[in-house]
Amino acid sequence: MKIRITDDFKEKLASQVEFISKDKPEAARKFKNEIIKRIKNIPKMPLMHRKSRFFENENIRDLIYKGYTIVYRIKEKEKIIEVFGITKFEKNPFD
Repeated sequence: MKIRITDDFKEKLASQVEFISKDKPEAARKFKNEIIKRIKNIPKMPLMHRKSRFFENENIRDLIYKGYTIVYRIKEKEKIIEVFGITKFEKNPFD
């Protein structure tokens, strides 16, 4: 399966990395690198992560890292994993 990362995800991740880097630039780099590493591992076992708490769909999953929820969709027919959301402490981030 291929990984597709949406522009919205890229923007939110960049914003979070920028926020972290104000105090700890090295921690921000590690944070981003670790998230990218974990996303790259999704195709090995796409159903490994829990069913998303934000959506009523078995093919939408939540990868949790340091309190952040990275949301992705498994598109079986297209053989694509689409990473489209990242959130932390937001009540309804996808409304």
